[in-house]
Amino acid sequence: MQRLYYGGDIITMENENDHVQAVLVEDGKIKKVGTLDDVEYLLSKEKIEKINLEGKTLMPAFIDAHGHISMVGPISVLADLSGCESFDHIIYTMKAYMEEKGISKGEMVVGFGYDHNNLLEEKHPTKEVLNQVSTENPIFISHASAHMGIANDAALRLIGIDENTPDPEGGHIGRIEGSNEPNGYLEEGAMMPLQEKVFKQSGMDTAELALVAQDIYIKNGITTIQDGATSLDTINLFKTLSKQKKLKVDVVAYPLVSDDAREIWKNNQDYTTNYSNHFRIGGYKMFLDGSPQGKTAWLTEPYEGEESYLGYPWFKDEQVKEMASMAIHDNVQLLTHCNGDAASDQLLRNYEAALKESNNPNKNKLRPVMIHCQTVRYDQLDKMVELEMIPSIFVSHTYYWGDVHLKNLGDERGNRISPAKSAFDRGLCVNFHQDAPVIKPDMLHTLWCAVNRQTRKGVTIGPEERVSVYDALKALTINAAYQYSEENIKGSIKEGKLADLVILDENPLKVAKMELKDIQVVETIKEGNTIYRASFDSFQTAW
Repeated sequence: MQRLYYGGDIITMENENDHVQAVLVEDGKIKKVGTLDDVEYLLSKEKIEKINLEGKTLMPAFIDAHGHISMVGPISVLADLSGCESFDHIIYTMKAYMEEKGISKGEMVVGFGYDHNNLLEEKHPTKEVLNQVSTENPIFISHASAHMGIANDAALRLIGIDENTPDPEGGHIGRIEGSNEPNGYLEEGAMMPLQEKVFKQSGMDTAELALVAQDIYIKNGITTIQDGATSLDTINLFKTLSKQKKLKVDVVAYPLVSDDAREIWKNNQDYTTNYSNHFRIGGYKMFLDGSPQGKTAWLTEPYEGEESYLGYPWFKDEQVKEMASMAIHDNVQLLTHCNGDAASDQLLRNYEAALKESNNPNKNKLRPVMIHCQTVRYDQLDKMVELEMIPSIFVSHTYYWGDVHLKNLGDERGNRISPAKSAFDRGLCVNFHQDAPVIKPDMLHTLWCAVNRQTRKGVTIGPEERVSVYDALKALTINAAYQYSEENIKGSIKEGKLADLVILDENPLKVAKMELKDIQVVETIKEGNTIYRASFDSFQTAW
């Protein structure tokens, strides 16, 4: 089957000024790109689908550079707290959810997405708030960042946290003032046991929810998806979906290097080099700190209004160096979560030290990634150039938490968050991500954020770090493909590459910059096959 796309704008992402009239797709790949005359002489006489774009825009499909597809599905069926504006609103929403779902006495109840920065009280709730929802059901609510949460008394008992429980390494248990009694607030490593309980005891159909999540990404024009911090159970889930041929798009998993990543890698060699029915394991993942909006990111200078509080690390230097050395020795890519600049320092010095000690002849070709890069400094970007490290920037922070960063970090550091322009100017292969389910995998809103850098309150934050529309599109396509070492098969419309494409209702290079977020995905195409179409009637199709 051949498919000919014509009659609209075509953005190849090969060169900004490319002028292309038509794209011919055959057997899942791009066969020809050029003028209609260039393409038409290659058309066969049978099985030709001519697709008139009718003024719409064809471009490479979007690539998710960092996220957690395995969490997107389960969180979609939890109580949605993203719109809550007060403690009372959280109580009402949780009770309404329990009633709607018919939740029985003793069942765990979970909510996701509250943000203390947006609550009337301007602080985290406590177990006393959640005890008003229920004292018989374990109740747990997760912050929008997924780096902290609140448990009621029943949930604390479930995981054995009481006044005698010490803070775990890389975590913190909130206490009632003047005592050692837990107040329900759990931060970073302290909430991990409860998160595990949530998914193990929830009775969720994880396979079905993974497919629900897949459809969410597809509707956003995404054909390559990441699962960062993948557990062994989730690896096995995706292997099963792969064998059942239920994956419509490519999924790349990164197990935690601090957990069992090496064993997973060693025991799954069929999935570590190439995709097997759209699934592969891409490397290892490492966490070094927390969330800047939650004030757990590890900084070199105190948060505004704090005398000495810097946030905190997850690991000591020797542990970080050991994990970096493991990845380099195993010849795998390492993705590292760094929000605070102290965490970025820790990664850079230990990865560099591990490189110097390594005998791996391929050690400088592994494309390590710093994920998030919220407070990364200019000197650290320079060091990333030396190490050929990729900055994967959560640039949508400028909108969702820009106002909070200005408050927590002050004007100078706050305006410097997500320094995308500075990274591009240094020749780094910048990409953007949404860290779903922290925010929705909406690539066009991310595009808008990178180009405009406007906060929720309408404040322009760090205008000098705005990037051009074309560079922002590179960060969502060809540069993201580079991170996966797939730039030769994905990320641009070029002869011989996979026909992973998206059709938009407007051309991002032509609309007003403030209208970028309003562009809609009309169709998503994976290897030449349409896997999502917003409206079939919007096309004139001829055979």
